[in-house]
Amino acid sequence: MAALHELVTTLAAPWVVLSPRSGQLTGTGAEGVYARDRRILSRLVVTVDGREPLPVQVDESGGGVTVFGAVIEGLGDGGHDPTVRLRRTRTVSGEGLTESLTVVNNSHQTVGCTVNVALGTDLAGTAEVRSEAAVELPALTPVVDGDALRWEKAGTRVSALADREPALEGGGMRWQLQLKPGDESTITLRVTAEFPAATGFEIKAPAERPAYDEIALSCSDTRVERWLRRSLDDLAALQLGTDSERYLGAGPPWYLTLFGRDSLISSGMLIPVDPELAAGTLRALAQRQGTKVDADAAEQPGKIPHELRAEVADHGGGLVLPAAYYGTHDATQLWITTLHKAWRWGMPADEVRALLPNLQRALTWMRDYADPDGDGFFEYIDESGHGLANQGWKDSSDSVQWPDGTIATAPIALCEVQGYAYAAALAGAELLDAFEEEGGDDWRVWAAALKTRFREKFWVDGYPAIALDGAKRPVAGPASNMGHLLGTGLLDADEEATVAALLGDRQLDSGFGLRTLTTELSGFNPLGYHTGSVWPHDTAMTVQGLYAAGRSAVATTYTRGLLEAAESFGYRLPELYGGAGSAEESSPTPYPLSCRPQAWAAASAVAVIVAALGIEPNVPAGTLDITPASDFPWRSLRLEGVRVGERTLTVESTDGSLTLS
Repeated sequence: MAALHELVTTLAAPWVVLSPRSGQLTGTGAEGVYARDRRILSRLVVTVDGREPLPVQVDESGGGVTVFGAVIEGLGDGGHDPTVRLRRTRTVSGEGLTESLTVVNNSHQTVGCTVNVALGTDLAGTAEVRSEAAVELPALTPVVDGDALRWEKAGTRVSALADREPALEGGGMRWQLQLKPGDESTITLRVTAEFPAATGFEIKAPAERPAYDEIALSCSDTRVERWLRRSLDDLAALQLGTDSERYLGAGPPWYLTLFGRDSLISSGMLIPVDPELAAGTLRALAQRQGTKVDADAAEQPGKIPHELRAEVADHGGGLVLPAAYYGTHDATQLWITTLHKAWRWGMPADEVRALLPNLQRALTWMRDYADPDGDGFFEYIDESGHGLANQGWKDSSDSVQWPDGTIATAPIALCEVQGYAYAAALAGAELLDAFEEEGGDDWRVWAAALKTRFREKFWVDGYPAIALDGAKRPVAGPASNMGHLLGTGLLDADEEATVAALLGDRQLDSGFGLRTLTTELSGFNPLGYHTGSVWPHDTAMTVQGLYAAGRSAVATTYTRGLLEAAESFGYRLPELYGGAGSAEESSPTPYPLSCRPQAWAAASAVAVIVAALGIEPNVPAGTLDITPASDFPWRSLRLEGVRVGERTLTVESTDGSLTLS
């Protein structure tokens, strides 16, 4: 069984196909065709004269297209040279899958062969596949409908129809082909699905998918160009939409839906090149902002949701999340800071004004619900008994632990959640002032008090603790969370310098990015999900903060590390990878269950480039500051397609000289 990171991904959200390099879908592991949180097909196996073709090539050209090349053994001329081939072109759109099978005869004789396509599905939910509960599900019996095969379960109907009449038998289709020398013959199979009316959130393709053709980059290190282009292609493919908005699904196949934290961070990174994406994400989440207290869903008035799905998702191990789940303690602050950034970059005033009631409700949540015990810090605890134990971005059960490996007890107050809250309070205050709303001064006072409390409680052994535990003790052991504090304003200049120095140490710098946990702790595991691995977005957010704090040497080291990792992964950075480090490995170790592509990993390319260029607009104030880093990662870099208000700019830094046009 191939690990998730090894599978070839063909994507145009919400449709995605995951297969081995053979292109075959055998029904094992995560292989399959997925759409709208459902595995549409689990089996799609092509044989020629009863044998599977021998795979020789995969071309992931992007744009939702993958071409698989294979040799058909036993046909054509004798000898060692292959003379009959199968070219399998897989294309996904937001509406379905097209699979074209082309048999090519390069032999000197006429070739006759039988092509079979075996199809099957269990129509399992993605949560069932991920938890392996789908292993117990029976394959559905297909119904022959004219020349098509159909499967149906719980209101979802899947159809497979070929462009030439097949012989239908069992769960498959069969054709007899006759090819003269030099000829080729193509069979095209179309797979579509009809879904029941959504009772929860409806996961749909965007009305229009961007191509990002207006964004161009040239760099003295050409790897940067390939990294950015591959990332933009993946980000286009990851986009979903409501009737009028676009947002990013987090990653296939498990997370192709609207996520509060993930979609906000990703779209926020992309504001310089696609501001409408952030605006759409803000509005889509605002429409689903919490309205009541519901412990089962972790919902509270004003709270921004964590994830939205069509139905309840049973992930196994007691983790059962309702269709609308609010178990995140940072998405609400991130919604505020993303709105503020979008406004600074030129989001139209009337669009911002329309979201002011949601801003007020989000600030009210910060004041009335985020700090349940009233100690002045934001803490969380799962009250449902079936939700996430940890509700920051490191949401695995062991992500907050003491140096001896003991898991910290809830309620947990994460350090970066306090940093996001501080930044949100000041961002909210500025927005309230700008639109002549009351309350700005109150939030500035609140933020100042939080800064004082944080300094008194969170610092341990000379650095900010990852969290306070349920007994209000700072949990020792350096972790990447402290990197998210940079640029929030919660730390003063000396404290930022202290954090930057620790981040630059080899205990956290893997050479390919920032480790989630220091190597000095007993719980460190280079392939631990949040206990030693590297997450590109985590590194990129830290890079943004380092550049903003003027700590460009450390930031540039991490930027170069991400580029090394990107090259290793074919410029498609995965969700996470191993954090052993360049002293032990010449390339990063893949994490077996990592999503690839993944939204905030792909958006990291834009984030670090813009941060290195130091682009800081304030469109409402009529200012634009551009200060490339003193330790700029490359000799020269030119970025076209930067969107600032109504203008599109080109920014170039060459040998320390800045050009703007």
